[in-house]
Amino acid sequence: MINKERLLKHLNAMQTISTIDDVPGINRIAFTDQDWAGRDYLIKQLKELNLTLRYDEFGNVIGRYEGKNPDAPAIMTGSHTDSVPQGGNYDGLAGIAAALEVITDLKETNTHLNHPLDIVLFMCEESSRFGSATLGSQAMRGQLSRERLQTLCDKKGLSLYDVLKERGFNPDIIPQSKFTTPLKAFLELHIEQGIVLEKTNHTIGIVTGIAASTRYKIHIHGTAGHSGATPMNHRYDGLCAAAEIILATEQIAQNNEPIPVVATVGVIEATPGVMNVIPGEVTLGLDIRSISAEAKDRATRSILHAITEIGHKRDIPIDTSLIADEMPLMVKNTMIEAMETVAKNKPYNYMTLPSGAGHDAMNWGDYTDVGMIFIPCREGVSHNPAEAINIDDLVTGTEFLKDIILHLDKQ
Repeated sequence: MINKERLLKHLNAMQTISTIDDVPGINRIAFTDQDWAGRDYLIKQLKELNLTLRYDEFGNVIGRYEGKNPDAPAIMTGSHTDSVPQGGNYDGLAGIAAALEVITDLKETNTHLNHPLDIVLFMCEESSRFGSATLGSQAMRGQLSRERLQTLCDKKGLSLYDVLKERGFNPDIIPQSKFTTPLKAFLELHIEQGIVLEKTNHTIGIVTGIAASTRYKIHIHGTAGHSGATPMNHRYDGLCAAAEIILATEQIAQNNEPIPVVATVGVIEATPGVMNVIPGEVTLGLDIRSISAEAKDRATRSILHAITEIGHKRDIPIDTSLIADEMPLMVKNTMIEAMETVAKNKPYNYMTLPSGAGHDAMNWGDYTDVGMIFIPCREGVSHNPAEAINIDDLVTGTEFLKDIILHLDKQ
């Protein structure tokens, strides 16, 4: 029987660990002391369950509940430990708490699976610190080169490579440390981070596809000048060029049919940033997402073409640097059908829907069958201190996760 009090215990403990005086919300930023304290707490829970633990050089952790056939491919479940700055307490953590509770329940009821069951704790899923998301699962999949580890930097100029070394890891071997353990399936429970489930009064969301992002830094090399003494027809205003780029990005995304694409300029850094100087150097952060790789690529090409045209028109040099280009995932019909079979047998109050946000699960689609479960979050709010769930929804989601694991174990 799934235990609500145990779920709350983990959520409350992690909330206490992740709170900083005078800073609202949850602050487990990747590889910070709060993130590491949360990781230590979760490792302690894995040890108390007597799971066999494995660690990699990125800090990811896997705890194994051995099956009757230790040579069978494992079923893996879990999520990420980190948060955005001033975030909520359920993003990522809900999936880990659910995985811990599933194994606790299996052990309490003396239920032994045929397949091993692995709980995974992914590091650095959020892009808040290094500008690129799902880095822990990418590291496990062998997708992070040494150059990329050195190129990805936080706002203080610290590279991911150096941060890993500070935590006692050897980042030089990460590119060669690809995960090779056979898997039967990867399952991730997560809050929806949207409003669909709540608005339609569904408790369970069976995810049909996971959107992925392409991200660029755009560097606009305008010319700073006196705001009063420089005539309008002699200006090379970097921020005006940026404004055109932002509006062009919005228009291109809005006109992308028939498969939806969303595009956001979420970062604007203008120099020197004072009222009486024409902005010269401007840097933008561009994020483009879709569940369709083709639609995302088409929109990206159009946006990059528009940036080039704006630069030519204004006679302002503009260059772009690619930060991330992730592959979206369409969940296999066989997995969706299996999840719907489980949902109908209970029955669970469910619907199918795509995920507009990226998740670690999407990096496993070329390695194993992937399934993703959504539970509602209040008013669709996430990445925000106001992020909230109904704990009974997490109990139901955890029961559904367990039922899917039992179903797949018999296949």
